[in-house]
Amino acid sequence: MTAPAPRRNDDAADAGQPAGRDGDWRLFRGDGETRSVTFPEAPPWRRFGDKEARSRRTRPYLIGPQEADVVNAALLLRRPLLVTGHPGTGKSSLAHALAHELSLGRVLHWPVNSRTTLQDALYRYDAIGRLRETNRRRDAHGPEDAPQEEPGIGSYVRLGPLGTALVPSASPRVLLVDELDKGDVDLPNDLLNVFEEGEFEIPELARLTEEHASVSVMTSDPDTRTDVVRGQVRCTEFPVVVITSNGERDFPPAFLRRCVRLDLPEPDETRLRAIVRAHLDPDGAEGGGTDGFDDLMRAFLARRARGELATDQLLNAVFLRRGGVELDADGLLDAVLHRLGRTL
Repeated sequence: MTAPAPRRNDDAADAGQPAGRDGDWRLFRGDGETRSVTFPEAPPWRRFGDKEARSRRTRPYLIGPQEADVVNAALLLRRPLLVTGHPGTGKSSLAHALAHELSLGRVLHWPVNSRTTLQDALYRYDAIGRLRETNRRRDAHGPEDAPQEEPGIGSYVRLGPLGTALVPSASPRVLLVDELDKGDVDLPNDLLNVFEEGEFEIPELARLTEEHASVSVMTSDPDTRTDVVRGQVRCTEFPVVVITSNGERDFPPAFLRRCVRLDLPEPDETRLRAIVRAHLDPDGAEGGGTDGFDDLMRAFLARRARGELATDQLLNAVFLRRGGVELDADGLLDAVLHRLGRTL
């Protein structure tokens, strides 16, 4: 039996409307035909263009009073905040919320994996790049006219996210150490001295002569440099350190002793509705929230009871439904509210 040919809607495409069957939300039809489409506006949390859009992505963040008190304890004690919880509970977003609410500027992000080392986070010295530049200058000028001095070392040293967070400043920087439990088993112990002392040394700069005691180096912030004196970087205000963990590995007691621990619970229905409203209708312009989407809320809570689901999956479902997407058809709801844990 031959399947019917997909219906065309060239009028919608010519008018600059999203191309799909009968002008609906379907941009892609899977029929092999080329057409012009107009993408609708992205969800607020998936807009990347300008600074204002990025600010809107980090603004809505709701946390309970007990959890907020734990965060404040870490801030007052100048201790790293170790945040645990199921996927989607807002562990990484907490760092951006802190930076936004406390006006602490751009978040310094250190994503951790199995190959991550402490030095990656502190600084990198591109010795090979410096050597190549030295050889290039000699080749360009010839052996007799070649400059006597090597290229300035500061242009080949870049501070990592942790190193940048320890640069002296009037206000602390926010550092997100993302998924520390995925790192090498020794990495938490490697961090102990840096977290305790708030300083580190760059040996390549410490060995320089007195006339080169102060060196301007690059930082993790775009187009920003800082002066490092005698190879020492020491903070004046300990950074706001947010460390996330998915519980894949236990941390040593010595490391845990230096952290304030926060376990983020899964939000209940009341908070879920508030979170959806904050993201999709922050100004109350549409009377938004989850009004009219109780079936999605029930489906989300039922599926979360059986397995891991993230709050942003509910946001995705409500956003699609508002855009006219038929979530009940052809298993689309299963694709959006899919379980995050491993299937048994």
